[in-house]
Amino acid sequence: MQDVHPLLSETMAAKFLDVSPRTLRKWRTDGDGPAFVRISVRCIRYRPEDLSKWLDSKTCVSTAQYLAVNRPGIAGDSIR
Repeated sequence: MQDVHPLLSETMAAKFLDVSPRTLRKWRTDGDGPAFVRISVRCIRYRPEDLSKWLDSKTCVSTAQYLAVNRPGIAGDSIR
């Protein structure tokens, strides 16, 4: 039998990620946030495992690694 995990509301997911619900909505609109489940037009839910997976994808070991992935061309620049 498949394990069933509870779905989290937007507010609960925002608390899990330590961000505001507004930030979560912006990420969702921009396509930058974690995967979500649209139950209906006004009912959005998140799976805990999707939040954890998304967080894992954002994990960096250095600022240089973050810049190389998110801001190409800046990572190799020196501070002048």
